[in-house]
Amino acid sequence: MSEIMRQPRFISAVLCGAVSYMLMNFVMTAAPLAMRLCGHSQETSNLGLQWHVIAMYAPSFVTGRIIERFGAPRVVAAGMALTGLSAVIGLGGIDVAHFWLTLIILGVGWNFGFVGASSMVLDCHLPEEKTRVQAANDFIVFGTMAVGSFTSGGVLNAFGWNAVLWVSFAPLALAAVVLALNPRAVRAVPAS
Repeated sequence: MSEIMRQPRFISAVLCGAVSYMLMNFVMTAAPLAMRLCGHSQETSNLGLQWHVIAMYAPSFVTGRIIERFGAPRVVAAGMALTGLSAVIGLGGIDVAHFWLTLIILGVGWNFGFVGASSMVLDCHLPEEKTRVQAANDFIVFGTMAVGSFTSGGVLNAFGWNAVLWVSFAPLALAAVVLALNPRAVRAVPAS
C-alpha cells in the first residue's frame, strides 16, 4: 500500500479528488448562507442549490466518454479550471445571477474534477489491490471534504463571502501544480 501511495499518479489523483470535493462542499455550504446574508430569499437560495445538484450529477451521463476521449488528467484540469471560474464569477457580485452561476459552474467543475480523479486512481493498482486503494482514497477525499464543510461557515462568518471564494484559490493552485509537475499523470490523449 505504501508503494502505491508513493506513486506520483496516485498522489495527483487523490489530491485532485480531495481538492475537488473539499472546494465543492466548502463553497456550496457557504453559498445559501451568504445569499441570505445578502438579502436574497430562502426560495432563491433553495433554487440555486437545486440547480447546483443537477450540475453536479447531470454531466455524469457524458463524463466517462469525455475521459475516454481526452484522458482523465485533462478532464481533472478542466474541472479545476471550472471550479476556479466559479470563484471568479462569485467575486464579480452578490446578485442572484452571480450566486446561481457560481453554484452551477462549481457543480460541473466538481463532476469533472472528482470523476476524473477517481478514474486516475483506477490506473494506480492491480485488481486485487482495489479494495485497499479505494478505501485509502475515500478516507482521504471524504476526510478532506469534511474539513471543507466544517470550516466553511466559520470563514463566512468571520471574513465574508468573498473570503470563502478567495480561499478556494490556494488548494486549486496546489492541485494544479501537482498535476502539472507529474509527467506520468498528464499523458497523451488516448487513441480514438
